[in-house]
Amino acid sequence: MTPLIEAKGLEFGPKAAPVLRDVSLRVDPGEIVTLVGPNGSGKSTLLRLMIGALAPRRGTVRRARGLRIGYVPQSLVLDPSLPITVRRFLDLPHRVGDAEAEAALAQSGADGIAHKQMAALSGGQFQRVLLARAVLNQPQLLILDEPTQGLDQPGQAAFYRRIAALRREMGCAVLMVSHELHVVMSASDRVICLNGHVCCEGTPEVVSAAPAYRELFGTGTGGQLALYRHEHDHAHEGGGAAHHHHHHHHAEG
Repeated sequence: MTPLIEAKGLEFGPKAAPVLRDVSLRVDPGEIVTLVGPNGSGKSTLLRLMIGALAPRRGTVRRARGLRIGYVPQSLVLDPSLPITVRRFLDLPHRVGDAEAEAALAQSGADGIAHKQMAALSGGQFQRVLLARAVLNQPQLLILDEPTQGLDQPGQAAFYRRIAALRREMGCAVLMVSHELHVVMSASDRVICLNGHVCCEGTPEVVSAAPAYRELFGTGTGGQLALYRHEHDHAHEGGGAAHHHHHHHHAEG
């Protein structure tokens, strides 16, 4: 299977203290891959390298030809004094037809709010509008950077269910950064644990049992992993073997 996007040997940041070192990552068509890791572990940087907003100091990112990517940023600060409706917001940076706009809002669980002011939206509605903007061009790959920051747990769960539904409807792959481990794990086909480099990766079950993961996150959320278990179609599961990268034990200088 040809990956939609593949990073090899990425390094980013000053040579003496790189933010990312030797990071390789691929996303195949239709899979949900979640990046987890402590703050400052380079997760947002890695996403921005993947979409081409940053250039790596070493390594390569290859995207499938003509790859359509929808990107949902971590947060977007809009000037609250700027009057702009949801519908107009979807016209940035390029105008879209009404039918397209309506379809994207419906797919994102934000139907019926096209005429509202962006400044008047709740956190959950705002995130859904950002999601709608990302799905306007029918992406093959949806990239989300901590999309549920600031939402309460039911709001997070609803948002992740929406992502899983979008994946089913549009057949897109999903690459997302998250810190809501308990919610995320269940929605993912593959979890990649990042701390400047890839510590471990594999199915949620495998990663949550991995020593490197427990070292970073402890075992506190263990009992909650099954919280929002999704019915996976196991068609594209890769055997469930964990790939451990054992160089995470070097003392960070």
